Order: sequence, then structure tokens, then C-alpha cells
Amino acid sequence: MSFPEKVFTGKELKAARALVEQGYKHQLNVEGKPDFTRKVKEALEYIKTAGYYEYLQTYIRNITEIDGMTQLRQTEVAIWANKFAVDNPVDAASLFIQKAFSMEEYLSGKLYYGGAAEKRSIGKRIAFLQTLQEKSTDDSVKEECIRLLDLWNDSSL
Repeated sequence: MSFPEKVFTGKELKAARALVEQGYKHQLNVEGKPDFTRKVKEALEYIKTAGYYEYLQTYIRNITEIDGMTQLRQTEVAIWANKFAVDNPVDAASLFIQKAFSMEEYLSGKLYYGGAAEKRSIGKRIAFLQTLQEKSTDDSVKEECIRLLDLWNDSSL
């Protein structure tokens, strides 16, 4: 059984959910201009450092550069990101994990949008940044995690 091309109908959702429960992982594909793909690949290295790469592969199939608004495309199992979303690879890595979490909730049949869902997905993003800060050996990455965590803490007050 292969992963559905789209995850839109009840049948497609059920098939995708069953595959994920069996441990299915996507071969993550990155599409875009060279600068975009370089920054995404750097972000993916941070995701690997934090130990979240298999998690990302479970829920995301593609990361594609677009000129519009960065968004999770649930039915396509993809993140559409603009060049500004990946400008800071540490922040981009946390964004990708947040979107993967929203995809996890979509596949699980949970309410994946709205205030409470956004709060949960931001919590996943913050947890990722904390883990990356702990696991990274690069001082500049640790400092960027601290800076981003401080911004998230300030915005939650």
C-alpha cells in the first residue's frame, strides 16, 4: 500500500493514518531556488540534531518554495514556504516542526486549526527549540534558540 497522492477524502485519510500508524516515513523532497533549498537543508540539519527528523518525515512529504503565504497544505502533505520563512534556518526548523504537528493532528482527526490547536502547535515548536538548544554543540545555534524562545515567551505574556 502506497501513501495517497492527496489526503482529502475519508478513504485517503484512513489509508494515510493506517500507514503512519505502521511507521511509514516519507522521502522528504525540497523544491525551490538554490538559496531556498540550501536554507531548508540547513534547517533540516538542525531538525536532525534535535532528533526530530523522523517525526518530520512521518508527517511531511514536500517543502516547496512559493511566492505567497507560508502554509501547511494538509491535502498535499506539504509545506509551502516563501523565501522569508526560511531566511533564519533555526526558526525555519521550528516552523517545520510546528507544521508537522498540525499535520499529525489532521491525520489523527483532531481539530488542527483555531486557537486551541494553534496553542498546541506553538507548544510543539517551543519544545523543539528547547531540545535543539540542549542538543546542539554550536554556540550560535544555542544563542538563536534562546533568542527565539525569549520572543515566544514575551509574546505569550
